[in-house]
Amino acid sequence: MDTIYITGHRNPDTDSIVSSMAYAALKNALGQREYQAARLGQVSDETQIVLDRFGFQAPQLITNVRTQVRDLNYDTPPTLSAAATISRGWQTMQQHRISVLPVANEDGTLYGMLSAGDVANYDMSSVRNPRVGEVPVYNLLSVLEGKVLNVGGELKDVVSGEVTVALPTGRENLMFSDPNSIVICGDQPEMIRRALELRVNCVVVCQAEVDQELLDMDTDTCIISTPYDAYQSVRLICHALPIGHICKSRDLVCFHLDDYIDDVQNTVLESRFRAYPILDDEERVVGTLSRFHLLRPRRKRVVLMDHNERAQSVVGLEQAEILEIVDHHRLADIETKNPIYVRNEPVGSSTTIVAGMYQEKGLMPTAKMAGLMAAAIVSDTVMFKSPTCTQRDIDVANRMARIANESLDELGKAIFSATCGDDKSVDAMLHTDYKEFHIAGHDLAVSQITCMDSDRLMARKAEFLERMRAVRKEKHLDTVVLMITDVLLEGTQLLYVGDEDTIRQAFNIRNDGENASFLPKIMSRKKQVIPMLSALWG
Repeated sequence: MDTIYITGHRNPDTDSIVSSMAYAALKNALGQREYQAARLGQVSDETQIVLDRFGFQAPQLITNVRTQVRDLNYDTPPTLSAAATISRGWQTMQQHRISVLPVANEDGTLYGMLSAGDVANYDMSSVRNPRVGEVPVYNLLSVLEGKVLNVGGELKDVVSGEVTVALPTGRENLMFSDPNSIVICGDQPEMIRRALELRVNCVVVCQAEVDQELLDMDTDTCIISTPYDAYQSVRLICHALPIGHICKSRDLVCFHLDDYIDDVQNTVLESRFRAYPILDDEERVVGTLSRFHLLRPRRKRVVLMDHNERAQSVVGLEQAEILEIVDHHRLADIETKNPIYVRNEPVGSSTTIVAGMYQEKGLMPTAKMAGLMAAAIVSDTVMFKSPTCTQRDIDVANRMARIANESLDELGKAIFSATCGDDKSVDAMLHTDYKEFHIAGHDLAVSQITCMDSDRLMARKAEFLERMRAVRKEKHLDTVVLMITDVLLEGTQLLYVGDEDTIRQAFNIRNDGENASFLPKIMSRKKQVIPMLSALWG
């Protein structure tokens, strides 16, 4: 099955991680086994504490959902060894109705590409110059369906030379004189004797018996009998050559499973090959790619959790197929090509919505999953003090805590004591819960740190402001805001750089030049900060 990724937003918080994991678990429990939770950034210390507490691993990290070669319905033709015969290669192409075959070394790595054109070119050249290089005797026996008649003594492993048909012309002694020959004859004892005396490389006897007297001669010539006539034998001997001698093995253009389609298309436009080999991480051949595979590529499939804004979503989203959106934020700028399932509810946590889905499906989460979900709701509603918190969040959190046999107060203390350690850099804390927004032509970033002792963080105010100014310059933002939300004080220390007049106007701040102010009862970025700025800029 093709994986469907359930992914939260960039710089994921606990709610984003947990709601993705819980929704994937719900889908898979209902028999849809292709769903997989994913994350777009590093797990914060807060989230890691929650995961460790309930024995979960962090979801898989994905960096983008751009279409890759592995997403295409590429061909998987047989891959032949470079030692296989040209005859085998041609038969394989005819059997599978293809015109190009990958050729591999013994370890499966790419040796070259054999095309029908390579076989045709070789056939035309062999008509004028019926000379073959070193052909393994095993190859000859295979294509001629023959057997070796003189089994005594040491026989050659390979034969080579000009392919000569010895016809009864009355001048048989002049038909061949070069020992480096492969002589084809019929019921012609004298011709066979002449060839054995000359010690040619090989004698192919077509549709005839050979006298025992000739087989007993002291010679190292390989004598092979075949049921084919002389004309067929000539062509088959030429086709006994290993395909490694005629396939293209230099200046190959190949792709890997992880290559992006954008890059592949540009390369294909600059070349003229009929098909291109596809390699895995260990350089082994896994298939071939043709131009028509690029016309309608199969896209990665995603479910967006806890966000619906392109700037917060996974890179390459425009190349993916969005199947669902489950969120509790304002509607933003995500567009889809087809109608999809959207569930957006005015609650304090996306996990609350997912918990409701469990109830609707008649499925109770496991005790560990319920504990994880309770912690996510506590985190996103700031111990139920955020203005986004609803009675439904409180009821669901209490229900999940009962299933998990956990205390919500203890969960809250464990969560909010993890965010502001003295050993953390301001950059790490600034980007723990960092989101970018585009509002009415203004680009801004709003980061939030939720803690139980804001004074410890405010002692590093100068460091935070310096780093915020650097981020604003690096990312070409108009404004950067940091919310240091104190659970015990039930308010937020607001730090800001950029469009400072707008920030002061939005929140009625009087201390000009300080770039910081305490805002009582301000707890939510989603419901109290972004709407105020949107109202001014909109």
